[in-house]
Amino acid sequence: MKQDSLLPRVAYFCMEFGIDPALPIYAGGLGILAGDILKGARKHGYPMVGIGILWEHGYTHQYVGADGRPYNVPHQFDRSLVKDTGVEVDVFIRGRNVSCRVWYTDDYGNAPLYLLDANTGTGEDAWITRQLYGGGSQDRVASEMVLGIGGVKALDALGIDVDIYHLNEGHAIFGGIELVRRYLRAGYSFDEALAQTRKQVVFTTHTPVPAGNEVHDHGLLRHMGAYNGLDYWDMVRIGDDPFNMTVAGLRMAHIANGVAKLHAVTSSLMWQDVRDSAPIIGITNGVHVGTWQHPAIAKAVETGGDVWAAHTEAKRQLLDFIRQRTGVSFKEDCLVIGFARRVTAYKRGNLIFQRRDVIEPLLENGTIQLVFSGKSHPADEHAKSIISQIYEMSQRFSNSVVFLQDYDMEIAKHMVSGCDVWLNNPQRPLEASGTSGMKAAMNGVLNLSVLDGWWPEGCVHGVTGWQFGGGYEGQKQSECDLIDLYDVLIEEVIPTYYLDKPRWESMMTRSIQMATERFSMARMLPEYYNLMYQPMVSKKRFREMTVRAATQREAFPRRTDWKMQDYISAQ
Repeated sequence: MKQDSLLPRVAYFCMEFGIDPALPIYAGGLGILAGDILKGARKHGYPMVGIGILWEHGYTHQYVGADGRPYNVPHQFDRSLVKDTGVEVDVFIRGRNVSCRVWYTDDYGNAPLYLLDANTGTGEDAWITRQLYGGGSQDRVASEMVLGIGGVKALDALGIDVDIYHLNEGHAIFGGIELVRRYLRAGYSFDEALAQTRKQVVFTTHTPVPAGNEVHDHGLLRHMGAYNGLDYWDMVRIGDDPFNMTVAGLRMAHIANGVAKLHAVTSSLMWQDVRDSAPIIGITNGVHVGTWQHPAIAKAVETGGDVWAAHTEAKRQLLDFIRQRTGVSFKEDCLVIGFARRVTAYKRGNLIFQRRDVIEPLLENGTIQLVFSGKSHPADEHAKSIISQIYEMSQRFSNSVVFLQDYDMEIAKHMVSGCDVWLNNPQRPLEASGTSGMKAAMNGVLNLSVLDGWWPEGCVHGVTGWQFGGGYEGQKQSECDLIDLYDVLIEEVIPTYYLDKPRWESMMTRSIQMATERFSMARMLPEYYNLMYQPMVSKKRFREMTVRAATQREAFPRRTDWKMQDYISAQ
């Protein structure tokens, strides 16, 4: 981290970081976003470090067995890929000090990432950081204590000065509890300690799905030592009873954000009854262009080259990858539709198959070819059944449907650059953001999506992609969305692909422009700094920066290449 930066120094806490397939310490979009943020911070020179956990067995490898059911195989983390800082910190868990080693990497184009590891000494505490999102409630609370409490202690032990603690999702909120504890020990009253903590903390909430917002019994928290020096009434003031991790994050933060404009509205309504909550603003996610845009597409954009030829190159690579993984040979000149994301009920991965009288003729004659990938949580039986249904269709229509097993960053890169269309059909308004669609869009892969998450901000129907579905809720929403999906697919998408190539190429170009200009880290990180971090810097810190600026003849970073035409063309 740049110690002399005029910008606030930020520590970004997250349960998972997806920075490279070689480091399997991520499960899905939450981690990929965190990894992209660290890459963006390094590329654009923002003073930020990441705080996470070194997961011994990662998340999980996931394959489909002969019975059509998913099964899981643990990873094994290769510690030679990270560096030992030589620093260890203690976290008091279940009545004893747990020693956590701190590892480090910045080898993947990322800002420094520090990972805490409880597998030290005799290894008796290895269970705490064994598997991401694995185990029961005690495992989850223990790992979250390591992330939050251990993360704050690790920053101190490493000598890293921090202005802002960014707690990404409720998993990290014990970092805020640690800050409150420190102010209490310094003689502040509880109200004063909480007020001081709020000056240093921002919070990002991700999922509107109730089950995704953790709630814990106070008896469990007390048993685990998660009170961390506070008492029952202090913890209730912060997170209610039972203890809600999202509520706690909202109460300990000065400001919070949703990850899309629509998601901010949804979250504000969802948490409107929380007293003393931070305001929730909308900062729509972005992605790291260098990671997710295919080199051929990037070159075509930079040089004004042939985007269709670049896309064809990416598509051939995807089809070769599918052939190697599955033995299935897709036709290059036929429409390829991709669907890849974490498998869960609200994302409705099997929606397109619900009217077989409509979809099966399109698969039988090869009009469309479908590529699926995704992992379910090992304990989510409904999600596993969705994978089984998709896999069964891939066996019935083996020349036009494939399911790529063990979804990871490598598969994602091939799919978001090589498909022709990116399908997304969540149950509105449960999709917080959906960054895979941004990655596809910046590769000229046209989105066909429900207006949820980020897509309402990027969609111009028939220009940058297509939207479908209405505003119904429950079962009626699924019926309406399904009918409209088929209508748009058959009446607009398929005819445009096969009969109007100039229009398709024009839409690809507009999609790429839209995504790279409005949904990249180059836009997202300045918004984080301008709207959440910079306003929170203390007067003392501001005076320090002003003096340093005058002394060193520096100025606050600003664009020097801005032109009025940039603003006009963006409208």
